[in-house]
Amino acid sequence: MSALESRFNADQLIAFSRRVLERLDVRDADAQRVAEHLVSANLAGHDSHGIGLLPAYTRHAQEGLVDLKAAIEVVRETSVIYQVDAKRSWGVCAADRVLSTLSEKALKEGLACGSIANAHHLGRIGAYAETLNARGLASLHFINVTDHAPLVAPFRGSDARFGTNPICIGFPGTDERPDFMLDIATSTIALGKVRVAAAKGVTVPPGTLLDPMGNPMTDPSGMAGFEIKGALTPFSRHKGYGLAYACELLAGLLSGGGTIQPENERSGGILNSMLSIVINPQMFGDTGWMAKEQEALANYVTQSPPMDWDSPVLVPGDPERAWRGKREREGIPLDEATLAGLNELASALKTPELEPLKGRSEN
Repeated sequence: MSALESRFNADQLIAFSRRVLERLDVRDADAQRVAEHLVSANLAGHDSHGIGLLPAYTRHAQEGLVDLKAAIEVVRETSVIYQVDAKRSWGVCAADRVLSTLSEKALKEGLACGSIANAHHLGRIGAYAETLNARGLASLHFINVTDHAPLVAPFRGSDARFGTNPICIGFPGTDERPDFMLDIATSTIALGKVRVAAAKGVTVPPGTLLDPMGNPMTDPSGMAGFEIKGALTPFSRHKGYGLAYACELLAGLLSGGGTIQPENERSGGILNSMLSIVINPQMFGDTGWMAKEQEALANYVTQSPPMDWDSPVLVPGDPERAWRGKREREGIPLDEATLAGLNELASALKTPELEPLKGRSEN
């Protein structure tokens, strides 16, 4: 049986998160934006990157692992390049600035490339691709993780040497087909999803985790935080490992933020660097033909007879759209452990606790 869950609407959770952050002296605009980004992940079905991260964010703010007053530094700018050092500021705020600038450059020049170094946790990367898709722009994003111990073992290795190093690709849709959005960790499972499983008291699939001796295990109970004993595995063996390594090179080197190698300081926070490439499809050919080809491809792929008739073939981005619609209607579920942690945080900071929507708790 799953843990008891309570449901909340997005506005409740955003307001709660904003109040908590403001109690920490986070600037009002930053608090609002961080809160919105966390809850947008819950709406998209990615609870691993949602409001459950707020206690960790709070600890980082209290311990100086995110700089609440930092000013982002522009390191380099040309007609097609925009490179910044976020100086440990909030990741979503730094990403908003960089991607807005890259959007303007790509609309004018056809493409643009930019990087962010030393940003606090960027959160759900798919949200950035969705924003760019809405502007008619395609994008690729490569992210590495520093400032804390590694989480993911290399292929043929038995201990952690990488972060979960996500990769995200977006492509705007057509009048007939919604946007394409692929957002994946290079580990078999994201650490946040292991944390969610630990909070719910359930196991994770075989092949997901290694214990401290390098042996396979499915029990996530000792991995509720960001520092773990043991390791996650790379997805598809050498393939995920190779992509995780590529993220270190593309994000860590080209941003100037550095890689996870141990000569770089680890303070126990979360720092992300990201390389983003933004593309204006209108500069690359006949957009009418592209739209017809995109629709034909999607129709061809999704018409494959499903192995399970209750689980039809989807286009990347469809699950997030489905979750968003469901949770906007029915509310966002929080398990008992997550809710208790959030309300303990509220009590400690003397802000109002979360009250579930009436009639929306379930087993």
